Amino acid sequence: MKGLRVAGLAFALVAPAAPSYAVESINLILNWTPTADHSPFYYAKAQGWYAKAGIDLNIEVGKGSGVSSLKVGSGGSPFGIADLATMLVARSKGADVVALMSIYANTGQTFYWLKSYGVSGAKDFPGHKIGNPPGDASRVMWPAFAKAAGIAADAVSFVNVGPTAKIAALKSHTVDIISDFYNEHDLKVIEFGSDLGFLNWKDIGLNPYGNSLIVNGDFLEKNPKLAPCLKALLDQVSGHDKENQERQWERIKFLMTDEFTTTKALGWIDAERMKKDYELVQNYLGMEKPFAVETAFTTRLLDPSIKMDASKVKK
Repeated sequence: MKGLRVAGLAFALVAPAAPSYAVESINLILNWTPTADHSPFYYAKAQGWYAKAGIDLNIEVGKGSGVSSLKVGSGGSPFGIADLATMLVARSKGADVVALMSIYANTGQTFYWLKSYGVSGAKDFPGHKIGNPPGDASRVMWPAFAKAAGIAADAVSFVNVGPTAKIAALKSHTVDIISDFYNEHDLKVIEFGSDLGFLNWKDIGLNPYGNSLIVNGDFLEKNPKLAPCLKALLDQVSGHDKENQERQWERIKFLMTDEFTTTKALGWIDAERMKKDYELVQNYLGMEKPFAVETAFTTRLLDPSIKMDASKVKK
């Protein structure tokens, strides 16, 4: 539970303090339906940290990083969670959005398939159907993956499959391949065993920052002070299996850990990595309206006293 307390504190939008202003209703749109990676927000809410700071936080279920990026960027929600590369795409299209902290220092983007379907790796993807939702970050960033894997971007077809229906779609052979975050890995191992094949994007040299806490730029400028666990998640969101969420949390800690989150601060966004992510998006997808990448993120609200402990992370 100690690790969850630390994560909950770090992910809180404000530090606990007696409110010096009227309670304000604030919305946070998730990238998807709530799972273990969102538990710190629920933990902080259950602890009353937001309320103590004068915030009535509403946590909205998301429908993909593309959707959350656009909603935050348009001012429809002040805060959100989104895959960082997807956020950069949205910003290049005029979305007023800024990254506050990385949640996944390593990409969680992973493709899964069954070997019995005749797929052994990315080179076998052409001619197959990939199942994921329209707003899924892996679909938005597919041209980058295809180029890195050496296959044509139009060599596959996409089938709309909801987040909770991916395993069923793969099992029924409605699709041949699904995309999902690595933190959901264990469910697929349990379901498919040795027939399961998978490839994390990092394995082919693509490791952009993953899920990140984002904020509307205008909101951040006008409210600089306002934007600075599993049990709680399970208590507030029905339908979750406790053991599965615990397994997810171990995978999530792995995704959260890199040289910067262990030495600088939890959620640290490195300027050089951001430049590389910007170049990745620019080279593979194109920037509708190029911008200075340093304007798309800030680390000034992170607490350097809170860092990841690599010794507590299972490989």
